[in-house]
Amino acid sequence: MLELSSAAQTTAGVAILAAITVTSGGYFLVKVVIGKVPATPFQTSFFRAGHAHAGVLIILGLVCLLLTEATTLTGGWAWLARTGVLVAAIVMPAGFFFSAMGSGRDRPSPLIALLVLGAAFLVVGLGTLGVGLLLA
Repeated sequence: MLELSSAAQTTAGVAILAAITVTSGGYFLVKVVIGKVPATPFQTSFFRAGHAHAGVLIILGLVCLLLTEATTLTGGWAWLARTGVLVAAIVMPAGFFFSAMGSGRDRPSPLIALLVLGAAFLVVGLGTLGVGLLLA
């Protein structure tokens, strides 16, 4: 049986519970697609992208969390490897959703910066984990 550190176990529990919110995003997306929520083609595509990124990044983040347990990383490096992708799983979809909000919007608002911030967490988290695994 795989034994997780308490930090990994807590983070995994929070991530699994956070995955429930992806369901509510899916419900919202269905309402958009069937026309119950008015949206421009731009908004529909950004809402779809936000929902897809949320689901995929939570799964990838949980895999990264498990793989971090196989490294010798400590402190901030371990935190980055363990949670960087999970932070991206929140911030990147927020960038898609929040930058597309607003009646009739056909281009992203300045909140698109959240997408860039989330991408930075994704890259740094994956990079830290990759190096940590190679050095373990």
